[in-house]
Amino acid sequence: MTSASLPRRLRCAICLRAQSACICQWVTPVAHRVEVLILQHPLEVANAKGSARLLHLSLPHSRMLTGEVFSEQVLLGAPLEPQGATQTVVLGAKHNILLYPDSPEDRALNLPAPPALAPELLSDPSRLRLIVLDGTWRKSRKMLYLNPPLQQLPRLSLQDMPASNYRIRKAHRADQLSTLEATCAALMQLERCVEPFQPLLRAFDGFVEQQLGYRGGSS
Repeated sequence: MTSASLPRRLRCAICLRAQSACICQWVTPVAHRVEVLILQHPLEVANAKGSARLLHLSLPHSRMLTGEVFSEQVLLGAPLEPQGATQTVVLGAKHNILLYPDSPEDRALNLPAPPALAPELLSDPSRLRLIVLDGTWRKSRKMLYLNPPLQQLPRLSLQDMPASNYRIRKAHRADQLSTLEATCAALMQLERCVEPFQPLLRAFDGFVEQQLGYRGGSS
């Protein structure tokens, strides 16, 4: 039998994974006020360990795009309507904030210092849009370098975070979080509310256990 004649694995139309590995049971809709734009590196698309798709499906006011370089209109443009039948642009500018650490490595790349995050921007979470880079540390840093509009944004840098439960991917430090964990932590901070995001974090634990089960529970 040739490779061309092999049956294709059936895929879930929602989570885009093989039906045998569907993660839709972990999708947990969250009522959130801050809009989220997830920029996914192309190498993350087929990564079964990635959490960005689960995050996107659980956040009604989110959009996920794949690529390394994006237009300024996409990065800084008008917000979108919540997920649904239409994805039309609506009126009303958002204050964009990049979820990214203020790293000394930026200076090694000759990146400009990001502007300070003005406290007045945080007064109304519904006027905020959080931009999240989904990729390894090396890939996300490259995305920042290739997209000057992102370099001009104020940053939200998470501090003193607990150890991640993301046991299915290797981390260089215990406090390095998955895209889903980091985004939930950022939304908790921006919306000054913790409880709405707890069900999604518990669902994420189930997602991690599911992935560990595929490899016999090894870490």
